[in-house]
Amino acid sequence: AAGYRPEHTLASYELAARTGADFIEPDLVSTKDGVLVVRHENEISTTTDVAEHPELADRRTTRTVDGTELTGWFTEDLTLAELKTLRAKERLPEIREENTLYDGLYEVPTFEEVLDLRESLSEELGRDVGVYPETKHPTYFDGIGLSLEEPLVAALADRDLDDADDPVIVQSFEPSNLRELHDGGALQVPLVQLLSATGAPYDAVVAGSSLTYADAVTPRGLSFIATYAAGIGPDKDQVIPRDDDGTLAAPTTLVDDAHAAGLQVHPYTFRNENTFLPAELRTGDGQTEDLDDFGEVLEEERLFWATGIDAVFADQPDTAVVSRSIAEGADLG
Repeated sequence: AAGYRPEHTLASYELAARTGADFIEPDLVSTKDGVLVVRHENEISTTTDVAEHPELADRRTTRTVDGTELTGWFTEDLTLAELKTLRAKERLPEIREENTLYDGLYEVPTFEEVLDLRESLSEELGRDVGVYPETKHPTYFDGIGLSLEEPLVAALADRDLDDADDPVIVQSFEPSNLRELHDGGALQVPLVQLLSATGAPYDAVVAGSSLTYADAVTPRGLSFIATYAAGIGPDKDQVIPRDDDGTLAAPTTLVDDAHAAGLQVHPYTFRNENTFLPAELRTGDGQTEDLDDFGEVLEEERLFWATGIDAVFADQPDTAVVSRSIAEGADLG
């Protein structure tokens, strides 16, 4: 529920489940001592108060991650004990000012703590709350000796969450990462290939391959993805693109093509704020002060459900639950 609490905190995940989310989605990175923790990125200056810790000032550095040079503090340079001294803060304070009320309250959670929360919420709510982890920058982490796959598999196996019918989906932008998990056989849970509207998977770049994300969404590319994954997670612009004026254009054939290949489609990321919405669905007069106001997101999500998508990633899951009910013809009275 990143629209209501600083993202990738236990408080955000708990609120998501309580407002109807089927799955909570932790982004996984590694600490210096090989522990999986949850952050949007391994560079944490925009999501924690690390800059306010003078004892960690000497850890500020510049690294190249997936071809991009970044300067800041990185999880792989801090032990778990050091990370636990930090507190999360809102990543988008200009848009989500209300979330800054909670800055400084929540720790950086470990993946183990997320799995504990999932279990307790499932018991309390009387339904399976799933977990949908993403391995972030797996090729990069492999290259520095902090592979993400083995601890992920071990954590799920320890909780008997590694079978096909368990409430777990694993996602990644890198095909080789998913193919390793699929071919190794240690995980039987569904895998989802994340896609981008531009560029190429970083593992393909490192391997010298010409593969791009545009290749992946062709019928041939989707058929290949179906050999190791159960679904795709496209940028929502790959489902319904936007015209030059920022309004929605006609849907692409991606959903139908993916379904023909036997793949589910879970586009990302739906957000209620005007700044993220198509131009025709924004409320107010379009001035800067209106960008953080909620727009007509139920209409946006209705249009996407009408394409036949199977699920959505949403920062405000309560809204997505309502839009799905509308799409299914439920009586909300």
